[in-house]
Amino acid sequence: MERVIVVGGGLAGVRALEALRKKGYEGALTLVSAERHRPYDRPPLSKAVLAGDSDDTTVDADWDALRCELLLGERATALRPGEPGRGGVLATTAGELPFDGLVIATGAAPITLPGDGRQHVVRTIEDARELRGLLAPGARVAIVGAGWIGAEVATTAAKKGCAVTVVEAADTPLANALGPEAGALTAPWYAEAGVELRTGVKVAEVDARGLVLAADGAAGRIDADAVVVGVGVRPDLGWLAGSGLLLERGVVTDGSFRTCHEGAEPGTPGEYRPDIVAVGDCAAWWSSRYGRRLLVEHWDTALNAPETAAATLLGEDAAYDAAPYFWSEQFGRMVQYAGNHAASERMIRRGDTTGRKWALAWLTGDRLDAILTVDRPRDLVQARRAIAAGASVDPAVLADPDVPVRQAVRG
Repeated sequence: MERVIVVGGGLAGVRALEALRKKGYEGALTLVSAERHRPYDRPPLSKAVLAGDSDDTTVDADWDALRCELLLGERATALRPGEPGRGGVLATTAGELPFDGLVIATGAAPITLPGDGRQHVVRTIEDARELRGLLAPGARVAIVGAGWIGAEVATTAAKKGCAVTVVEAADTPLANALGPEAGALTAPWYAEAGVELRTGVKVAEVDARGLVLAADGAAGRIDADAVVVGVGVRPDLGWLAGSGLLLERGVVTDGSFRTCHEGAEPGTPGEYRPDIVAVGDCAAWWSSRYGRRLLVEHWDTALNAPETAAATLLGEDAAYDAAPYFWSEQFGRMVQYAGNHAASERMIRRGDTTGRKWALAWLTGDRLDAILTVDRPRDLVQARRAIAAGASVDPAVLADPDVPVRQAVRG
């Protein structure tokens, strides 16, 4: 392998470059990034950057050691793979680039709403800086979506003295991420911070005055000086149309991040191709741990999964099967989540959920599947180890907030 191209200038892209060099790859490396900036971290955008505490989140990478050609401000437009194992050609705004190996790490793009009114999202450093300039005392800020990003933006806007209204289509905050029972526990945080939370309300469109709600009458709109949309993201896959790669919610891969041929018969030779891998927010990878495909749009996966993708590209036997991990800073609380509770049988509470510090645990039988902690970092660390090990726990002990999580783990 003599020429590897990484498409996508986010964290997953730069970590893939570093992993390739670390593993001894000495050939040509090229990074194609639609953004004109060198790779930077995105989690601080809705936290420190929006608050004005930071203005630069550039990833600390040794570009001299990486010996990488940077094509910044250039976008991938099409992919023409060759025969499996033979590389192909990447079409870009900078021209056509042949490759022996390709890392797809183009991330995801925010979902926006109908209407011709200005909609702000928080995905790039420019997004965060522009929105920051609008968060002045007394400004009316309408936020669509009471998910992780919506809560973080609401936190900062309220601190800056804005009049904040959050509109959520579901009946509780974080209903999609945590489920309605768990999400409902965070609803009081909004009122505590002086934020108006309106759940079960859908938005028809965004116009020049603010939000037009799906309801009729006087209550059918919310006027705002700034509208922020935080209703999720979709993998950036448009440039892969016609490539022959299988795309279902994301770029379909196996547990080694090898991409799959569209129409390939499962289990047949050549179903997956090791010369084109996908990683990060755009990859729908197979998890043996959970027995299904996962699309994990979290910083931790973008940080760690590229090690496996690089190994696969270089012909090593590698698989990624870590339990997902995520954190959020909202309304003066550190909220952390590890694992996956999509198929769990039950949830138990660890501590008083009306208080400042508590946790939720999801179990299947006595196996710990996932944990959510609110200002209980030690619980998160110990539970994360148990989840990674597939350990069983004593539910009664786990429910006692005065007993360390590690003591609930059975032999």
